[in-house]
Amino acid sequence: MIKLKTHEEVVSLRKGGRILARILDELSLLVAPGVSTEELNDEALEKIERAGAEPVLLGYHPEFAPRPYPAAICTSINDVVVHGIPNEPSVVLQEGDVVGIDLSIGYEGMIVDSARTVPVGLVNPEVQKLINITKEALAVGIKAAKAGGHVGDIGAAIESFVRPHHYGIVEELCGHGVGYAVHEEPMVQNVGTRGTGPELEPGLVLAIEPMLTLGDYNVTFDKKDGYTVRTKDGSVSAHFEHTIVITENGPEILTASR
Repeated sequence: MIKLKTHEEVVSLRKGGRILARILDELSLLVAPGVSTEELNDEALEKIERAGAEPVLLGYHPEFAPRPYPAAICTSINDVVVHGIPNEPSVVLQEGDVVGIDLSIGYEGMIVDSARTVPVGLVNPEVQKLINITKEALAVGIKAAKAGGHVGDIGAAIESFVRPHHYGIVEELCGHGVGYAVHEEPMVQNVGTRGTGPELEPGLVLAIEPMLTLGDYNVTFDKKDGYTVRTKDGSVSAHFEHTIVITENGPEILTASR
């Protein structure tokens, strides 16, 4: 069931979004050759605690996983699309890597979710272009999230923007509602047809998150750790995500950097 958020709840989401954006900004600045993913996770935990927020991913047990998630953030390196575990094992970042940092926090009882892909030092120009296009695809998807429209409008906008660039669009993973829980209805695909799916109503809070690859769109799920998702062909991937709320005046990004 889709649950719209009240004005008071959106105020709390806005506060949490500002905290989350600041933490992601600070973590992104720490990314460099020689830094470990466990260090990033430890820093995230400290920053979340200092802000009076809750690391809701730590101990979260989604339906698809065999066990609770063991860290505060996801760190997804190179061919890892999402859900890379930073402390199983800890990985030292190398020049030319890319790392996706995905974080959800709770604040005043409400949950916000955001992610970005960060280059480690200098990266291949092809990879940097993938990062740039994925970030642009998120902006395109958000722009399409207008009151009176439909969820399918978001995926259709992302798909039509990405296809001419010939990147793989991961279809087995998608965005989602968020706010009361880490994952809520509706699911927000990164491909789609305009005018289909649930209506976009004021008060609807969504996490929109395009995931693109330099190669094929197919992915594999790590059965050993229960979480890590990789590109099937080993190609590099990129992932960006914002939490937004639908308003009468257009979409508002709750997790934007200030």
